Amino acid sequence: MGATGYAGAELARILYRHPRVRVTSVASIEGVGQRLGDYFPHLRPFDLTIKEELDEVEVIFAGLPHAVAAKLLLPYIERGLPVIDLSADFRLKDPAEYESWYKTEHPRPELLKEAVYGLPELHREEIAGCRLVANPGCYPTSAILALAPAVKAGLIERNVVVDSKSGTSGAGRSPGLTTMLAEAGEGISAYALAGHRHMPEIVQELSLVAGAPCRVTFVPHLLPMVRGILTTAYASLSQESTAEKDVKEAYREFYKDEPFVRVVDAPPQTKHVRGSNFCTVYPTVDPRTGRLIVVSCLDNLVKGAAGQAIQNMNLMLGFPETTGLEELSLYP
Repeated sequence: MGATGYAGAELARILYRHPRVRVTSVASIEGVGQRLGDYFPHLRPFDLTIKEELDEVEVIFAGLPHAVAAKLLLPYIERGLPVIDLSADFRLKDPAEYESWYKTEHPRPELLKEAVYGLPELHREEIAGCRLVANPGCYPTSAILALAPAVKAGLIERNVVVDSKSGTSGAGRSPGLTTMLAEAGEGISAYALAGHRHMPEIVQELSLVAGAPCRVTFVPHLLPMVRGILTTAYASLSQESTAEKDVKEAYREFYKDEPFVRVVDAPPQTKHVRGSNFCTVYPTVDPRTGRLIVVSCLDNLVKGAAGQAIQNMNLMLGFPETTGLEELSLYP
């Protein structure tokens, strides 16, 4: 569902080579009646007509706007079909929090407790046993993966600053003044300083990891590029004497069995992960200020959306987690 959006197109592209999956039905508000391969020429091998509703399927991916997704997915959820929702409609556990940030009442607030937040690095066992996954936002994925090891180990104070920069595809395909080339090109801009809708996800998940409330200052920026997120997170060390080697050891231990998170020895670039489901994380310590600095990079359309959704599907259906997702990054 939502096959004509960037996340929907990326889902189709990755699933085309998935050995355990066959895409049998695509639906969208736009492009109804067209072949998917005509609407997106890079998906030419797909001989599927875009419809208003899905045909009979066994698993559903939904790349729909918030508030729209929940309503359209309810019949499938009630039938018990595995659903991976890429919108924000099932990410927040508190209905009041959802209403506050998204300015609408949730149609089935009781489902918020049932849905599993689809970040495998934190919720793998829950994902494997569920039928409704709330795929995380792209910014929260980069921020949470940057900070979770330090929060879990108690290395930092629970008051963090997250500075994230994203390519324009994160805003979706709908035309907008700020994402036009003439507006976004050759510049960089901060936005949503009064509060971005992805912030409560970051707070929710880091607080769960910490077992106590966390405070987050989150500032997103728009970069004149198509794909990628680079997040730099800052937090005061709980003990200023903590050595950098101990921080790096904590991160490597936390992610030692994670197939798609790499703790690296030099600051990463967005090009290092372009087109892949990997997130690279670089922790370091500023001894002058007693602060932890963590840089993380991911492709907002893959690990930040479609790739992570497929990773969740693999877990839900009992496939090896990495199936269909081991493609290396595109470079340069």
